[in-house]
Amino acid sequence: QVQLVESGGGLVQAGGSLRLSCAASGTTFSLNVMRWYRQAAGKQRELVATISLGGSTNYADSVKGRFTISRDNAKNTVYLEMNSLKFEDTGVYYCNAVRGPRNVWGQGTQVTVSS
Repeated sequence: QVQLVESGGGLVQAGGSLRLSCAASGTTFSLNVMRWYRQAAGKQRELVATISLGGSTNYADSVKGRFTISRDNAKNTVYLEMNSLKFEDTGVYYCNAVRGPRNVWGQGTQVTVSS
């Protein structure tokens, strides 16, 4: 069974940084497209960043230039480096793994940015 476990969330002041991690198990990690989503209170979940099997990346316009997604296939882990955090970055961040028809989510980690 595939499992994703996020970590690294917390409370940070605006302008600060956080690094989220998502450790995968039960799958050949390198064969998964990995994504980070976030969901603010009262809002729909939105796609933040994607990293392909080959390492190509895509970002939501709202985080371009501030967030960096990366993956370490040897450690079965995907990361989200978040810099210059803004109040509007507050939310629960979810890791997502897609391989063919299988789509798996982590439990989420809370990121709170104080203004």
